[in-house]
Amino acid sequence: MKRETVYRIFSRLPELETDRLLLRRMQVSDADDMYAYARRADVTKYLTWTPHPNHAYTVEYLQYLASRYRIGDFYDWGVTLRESGRMIGTCGFTSFDFPHNAAQVGYVLNPDYWGQGIAAEALRAVMCFGFRELSLHRIEACYIEGNTRSRRVMEKVGMTYEGIRREAMRIKGEYRNIGVCAVLRDEFRGGQEN
Repeated sequence: MKRETVYRIFSRLPELETDRLLLRRMQVSDADDMYAYARRADVTKYLTWTPHPNHAYTVEYLQYLASRYRIGDFYDWGVTLRESGRMIGTCGFTSFDFPHNAAQVGYVLNPDYWGQGIAAEALRAVMCFGFRELSLHRIEACYIEGNTRSRRVMEKVGMTYEGIRREAMRIKGEYRNIGVCAVLRDEFRGGQEN
């Protein structure tokens, strides 16, 4: 997999569809929906970023993402409900390891939609795209130790728990243990076997 290929693909971010969801490019018009969850401490408790301090911050962030989408070096989709068009979270690739045909994925979801299988549905679509369209060999996801909800999502889509990297990241001023789950292309069956 070549960096240039990924940049070309993501500069024209393709939409991904599932039964309930449309994964698409985030837009400034999503600011209200994003701020509704991004401002919440319960959402960011196990994330590397802090709550958005105000609505204007969310607008500026989405404006910034527009420039990143243009050059193709941002790999995250807005997760929207097909029925209403409301953006309820994000899901996508957080990084690529180009020489090894591997990538890391991440996701965040509005708590009003937790426990409905939506994170797994979105993640499954992103992983299918990664294996089919990007010819990835390995996809992994990481979580801060204690975030059992996120680990369950990873396992639901067919990832295998690989272990804990002790104090691997300094997050919000504190060294945190990071759990790792991953799946290889030949193991992935759409994650629907679980």
